[in-house]
Amino acid sequence: MTVRELTRDLVSIPSHEDETAAGDYIEAWLRRETDADVTRDAAGNVIARRGTGGETLALVGHHDVVEPAESQRRIPASDADAAPEYVLEERDGRLYGRGAADMKGAVAAAMLAFRDSDARRTSSGRTQFGDADPDGELVFASFVGEEVGGVGARHAIANGFAPEYAIVGEGSTNYSGPDVTDVAVAHKGRRGSTITARGTAAHASEASVGENAIYRATDAVDIVRTLEAPSVSVAGETLEGSLVVTEIEGGSAMNVVPERCELTVDERTVPGERAALERVEDLEGVTWTVDQDLPPMRCNDAAFARAVLDAASDVQSGSPELVTKPHATDAGWLSEAGTECVIYGPSEPGEAHTKDENVSLEVLERCRETYRRVAESWLS
Repeated sequence: MTVRELTRDLVSIPSHEDETAAGDYIEAWLRRETDADVTRDAAGNVIARRGTGGETLALVGHHDVVEPAESQRRIPASDADAAPEYVLEERDGRLYGRGAADMKGAVAAAMLAFRDSDARRTSSGRTQFGDADPDGELVFASFVGEEVGGVGARHAIANGFAPEYAIVGEGSTNYSGPDVTDVAVAHKGRRGSTITARGTAAHASEASVGENAIYRATDAVDIVRTLEAPSVSVAGETLEGSLVVTEIEGGSAMNVVPERCELTVDERTVPGERAALERVEDLEGVTWTVDQDLPPMRCNDAAFARAVLDAASDVQSGSPELVTKPHATDAGWLSEAGTECVIYGPSEPGEAHTKDENVSLEVLERCRETYRRVAESWLS
């Protein structure tokens, strides 16, 4: 089976509301095509392992997707009551469909690399790992719930998933230049939080009797605007954090002093320090609550990053570089747990989550071969 065929199969399986069918396919394929130890955990993650002893290298992806646009799904002509199918098209060397770029194409490439690295085929067609077993453990993992905060990755980590090294197949193509798949060694995280200001309601004609929650909220905004978002230098780039007040809600009527006002803050975090948002709680009547905290990632093992970069350089005519990403991924959760991660995958800026999401077949093959080479060289 080629990476094109496997990607087509995976992309055609709806997985924006329920990842079960996609997980079933991945699990069955791994059991059929390899003799690896394949498990399906309680969250729905599919994890396959082979080799023992030494260090562990994981090829990591996710098989959930965001909700498709109307143009990316259709009702089967043969059954008007059936659930919508995903539309899959191929033209000009690219596959179009929800999840093609983010990130079922990379999952397919990783599955094939896992199967084919240091492997031989038996007469039954299964992959067997005998004398060519790696000096260490090679793992394939496809998680659920990446698009909703890393549900699957967090579950796996909490239950002992702890590889020393991981290649996460999120997008790293066309960062340093056109038709180049780079190696991302850091990315930002995201902390979303709510600032709540409380006051005392009063009739607006007697404003001095009350305490205006909106005024207290604007005092908090003033503090946010004075905070400096941390930055860090990685791979010759400056990865800069940011702080933005994105929503405000407060008040109940035109003639009432408001007793409550809420602000939301979008914060892009970097490895290391965080902005001191807790300072808003120095204000009377103001509290701060973290609603979501997707961790940033930074690879601190230069040898591992170089090994992936060398393999990437060998399979493409361009000159890949070590780069950074602006988006949070499951690599953040793994990095936070102690895994040295890099990101290497086919998705290009602006391709994921769009109504014409697509991926290059040539780049998928490039990723498959890079994953295979790293697996063989790093665990040799």
